[in-house]
Amino acid sequence: MYRFSDRLKDLNGTATREILKLTSRPDIISFAGGMPASECLPRAEIADITAALLSGDGATAILQYGKTEGYAPFVEQAAEYLLRLGIRVADDGIQVLSGGQQGLDLMCKAFLNKGDTVLVENPTYLAFLQIAKTYEANIVGVDADGDGLVLYDLESKLKRYAPKLLYVVPTFSNPTGKTYCAENRRAIVELCERYGTVIIEDDPYSRLRYDGADVPPLKTFDRNGTVVFVTSFSKTVAPSLRAAVAAGPPEAIRKLSIGKQGADVQSPALCQAIVAEYLRRGYFYPTLAKNLAVYKTRRDAMLAALDKFMPDGVTYTRPDGGLFIWATLPHGIDAAAMLPEAIANNVAYISGREFFADGGGANTVRLNFSSSDEARIDEGIATLAEIIKRKTGERRK
Repeated sequence: MYRFSDRLKDLNGTATREILKLTSRPDIISFAGGMPASECLPRAEIADITAALLSGDGATAILQYGKTEGYAPFVEQAAEYLLRLGIRVADDGIQVLSGGQQGLDLMCKAFLNKGDTVLVENPTYLAFLQIAKTYEANIVGVDADGDGLVLYDLESKLKRYAPKLLYVVPTFSNPTGKTYCAENRRAIVELCERYGTVIIEDDPYSRLRYDGADVPPLKTFDRNGTVVFVTSFSKTVAPSLRAAVAAGPPEAIRKLSIGKQGADVQSPALCQAIVAEYLRRGYFYPTLAKNLAVYKTRRDAMLAALDKFMPDGVTYTRPDGGLFIWATLPHGIDAAAMLPEAIANNVAYISGREFFADGGGANTVRLNFSSSDEARIDEGIATLAEIIKRKTGERRK
C-alpha cells in the first residue's frame, strides 16, 4: 500500500533503539545502551536554572522562535568550552545542533550525493552507518589498531575511492573505547587534506577520561578547514536537552545551517539556555569530576568481572575513558544469535556486527558499564560468561 522511498524502504531502526525498548524492564541487566547513570543527572541544578530562566526578563525570548545558528549565550559558552579543548573558531564557525547525531546527519546532507563514498573506522558508531545509508552512500571501512587508523590502509582507500567524508570517533570510540594517539591524528588530518576528504570528528566522550592524559582533538591539527568537529553535552549534562554544536570552517557551517532550517528550524532555545547557564554558573566541571568517579568505579568493576568470569579465548579492551568495553568472543560464536539466550537470562548487550560497515564482527559485543551499579555488573557479566562457556562447549562437540 505504501510506496516508501528507495532510501528508507529497506532500512530498519538501529539495534540500540530496538533493544532499549526491551531493556527498560527493571529485571534486565542492560549493557546495551550508552546512557549516563541516572544518579549523575543534575536534576536539582537544572530545576533551579529552569525556574530562574522562565521567571526572568528574558523568558519570552527563550520561548519564541530564534536563530537557526543558535541562542547567543549558548554559542558563547560553547566557544569557551571548545577553547578549553584547544579549538578556536570564528564567530560564524559554530552551528548549534539538536544532539550530536544531528550534526552527522547534516554533514551527510551537505556533502553526499547518491553513490559517494564515505570512509569509517571498522567498527564504528552504528547510527552513523544508518545515516550514511539513508543518503545512499557507499560506506567503506578502514582498518584500525591500538594507535588509531592504519595509515597505509587509509591512504590506499583515499586514493582508490576519492571519498567525500571520513567519519571518526577518535577519543574513547563508540564501540571499542579506543583512543587514537596524537601522531595518528596529525597524520590522518594531513592525509585527508592531501586527498581532499573532509573529516567529521565526533566527540561525545572525551571529557569522560578516568586515566591518562588528554589527547588533542584532530581539529587542533587542522590548518585548512579539513575537519568539522561535533561535540555534545548529552553524556556530560543531560541527554534529553539535545544540546550540541558543530565547529568548523564558516563555509561548511553555513551549509549545515541551511540544512537545519529544513529539518527543525532551530534547536530549542530553552534547552540551549539551560546548558548555557549551567556552564556559566560553573556547575559543569565540578559535577563532571564527581560523575567521573562513579563511571571509573563501574568501568573497573566490569573489567574485574570480565577478568574473573570470562573463559579463555575472550578478549576485551581496557579503555581509559568513555562508556564502553569491546569484547571479542571465541571464533565461531555468533553474538547476535546468542542474544536471545542472554535476554532470557535477563542480560542485554549490542552485537558487534551492527558496528561494521562490511557486516563483519559476528563474534564481538559492545558492553556499556555506565548504567548499572557494581553488583549488577558482576551478576550480568557472570551470566554472560556462563552462556559463552556453554556455547564454546557446544562448538567443540
